[in-house]
Amino acid sequence: MFNSEIFFNIILPPIIFHAGYSMKRKNFFRNLGAILMFALLGTTIACISTGIMIYGSVRAFSSLKSYFSFTDSLYFGAIISATDPVTVLAIFNDLNVDVDLYAIIFGESVLNDAVCIVLAQSIEKYVASAILDKFDRGLMLKSLYNFFIVFIGSFAIGSGMGCLTALMTKFTYIRDFPLLETTLFVLMSYSTFLASEAAGLTGIVAVLFCGIFQAHYTFNNLSQESKQRTRDLFELFNFLAENFIFIYIGITLFTFPNHQWDIRFIILSLMTIALARILCVVFLSFLLNLTRKDPIGWRWQMMIIFSGLRGAFAFALAIRNVSTQARSLMYTTTSIIVILTVVFNGTLTAPVLKLLKIRTNVNEEIETSANDRYRVMGDNNNNNNNVERSTESKTWLLKKWSNFDRIFMKPLLTHSYPPLTVTLPAYLVPITKFLTTQEQRNWNRNERTLQIVIPSVDNHDESILNNKYGNSTTELIDMEDTSSNLNDFYPTDFNRKSNVQKDQLLDLEMNPDVQADDETVIRKP
Repeated sequence: MFNSEIFFNIILPPIIFHAGYSMKRKNFFRNLGAILMFALLGTTIACISTGIMIYGSVRAFSSLKSYFSFTDSLYFGAIISATDPVTVLAIFNDLNVDVDLYAIIFGESVLNDAVCIVLAQSIEKYVASAILDKFDRGLMLKSLYNFFIVFIGSFAIGSGMGCLTALMTKFTYIRDFPLLETTLFVLMSYSTFLASEAAGLTGIVAVLFCGIFQAHYTFNNLSQESKQRTRDLFELFNFLAENFIFIYIGITLFTFPNHQWDIRFIILSLMTIALARILCVVFLSFLLNLTRKDPIGWRWQMMIIFSGLRGAFAFALAIRNVSTQARSLMYTTTSIIVILTVVFNGTLTAPVLKLLKIRTNVNEEIETSANDRYRVMGDNNNNNNNVERSTESKTWLLKKWSNFDRIFMKPLLTHSYPPLTVTLPAYLVPITKFLTTQEQRNWNRNERTLQIVIPSVDNHDESILNNKYGNSTTELIDMEDTSSNLNDFYPTDFNRKSNVQKDQLLDLEMNPDVQADDETVIRKP
C-alpha cells in the first residue's frame, strides 16, 4: 500500500500550485462572484446535503447502519464533493468553448478542492473531540470557527509567501542567474505548503493562493528563461502527478487488501452526488441571476452540472484514512465513482456540448478583449440578442481591488510604472524611494514621453504591453510631470484622455496573455 501522506506532501502540491499559476486571471476575476458562490457556498451545501442523504439512506440497510455514523456520512460528503473536471476542461480547450463558461467551471474546481479539504479536516477534528457520536452544538460551532480560521490562515501564508518571493526577485540581481532564480521560485513555492502544514493549517489552500500571487506578481520580475522554465516545469509536474494518481487508482482496485465492496452504497452514492449537484447549481444560479448583468442560462447550468466529475483530489482525500470499515468503504466507493465519472462524463462532453448548443470555436482573444456588450450566458448562440453592457457589471469589490493593486501592490512588488513615489502621497517619499528600484527610476529618466498601445478589438497586431514594467495602461504620459499629482496622469485620468472605459482597463489588467509578452511599444510623438 502506497503511503497516503506522500499524496498530500509530494504529489498533490504541484497539481494545486499549477492550477493557481496557470489560471487565466482575467476571466477568473470577471466571474469571481459566480465562482465564489459555487465553490464556497455550493461546496458546503453539497457536503451537508450529501451527508444527510447518505445517512438517511444507509439507515435502511442493517449491514451499513451498524458502523456508518452521521459524522462518517458528513466526512464522505466532504471528500466526494471535490470536483476535478480535468477531462472536461481539456475538451473545452480543444474545442475553444466560451471562455466565461471555462472560467466558471475551472475556478469552481480550483477553490472547491481547497474548501473540501478544510471541511474534511474540520469534521475530523469534531469527531476526535465528540463523545460517543453524540451531537455537540459547542463542538460544531468550534469546528465552523476552525474552518474559517484555517482557510484564512492558509490564505495569509500562501499570499504572504508569494509576495515575499516577488520582493526577493525584485530587489536582488538573481534574474542574472536564471537557474538559481528558477530554483528559488520552486523552493519558495513548495515551502509555502510546508510552512502551512507546520503551522497546523492547510498546505493545499496555501499553495493554491501562492500560485495565484506568484503568477500575478513574481512572474513579472523573472528573466525570460525563468518564465519559460517555471511554466514548463510545473506543467510537467502537474501532468506526471495526475497521471500517476489515475494509474494508481486502477492498480489499487485490484491490489488494495481491505476493500469494502457494497454495490448498493456505490449506486446510492452516485445518485446522491448527482442530486446534490443539480440542487446546488440550479439554486445558486437562481440566486446569482437575481443580481448578475449577464445571467447564467439553463444550458450553462446543465453543463456546469455535467462537469462535476470526481478525480484525483477526491481519491487522495479518501485514501488518507482507511483505518476503519466505514473509511475503507468510502475509499472503495470513491475509487469507483472517480473512474465512472471520468470515463462517462469525459467521453460524453463533446456530444453534450453539441446537444446543449453551447458555443465552440470561440476566438479567445476577441472574446476576452475590452468591449461593452454581453449576452445571456448559455441562452444564445449568436450575437442577435446582444445588449448594452454597463460598466456596473464589474463587481464593486473587484474594482476596489484593481485600483489598490495598480496603485500600491504592483509598484511595490514588481518593476511596474508609475512607482510608489508617484502613486502614494508626497510625505511618504522617504519610504517609497527605498521601495523603488533603479529600473523604475530609469524608466522615468530615459523616456520623456512614451506611448503604449492599448489592445483593440479591431486592431490586434498592436496589442502589445510591457511585462517588464507591469501593466501600466494609457495612451500618452508626459514624463516631465512626474512630480505632479497622481490624478494628472494615472489610469483613472487616462480614461478621459484616451476614452478608454474602466471596464477595458480592468480587463486588460487581468489579462495573463498580455502579461506574457515582454515587449513594449514606445513611440515619440
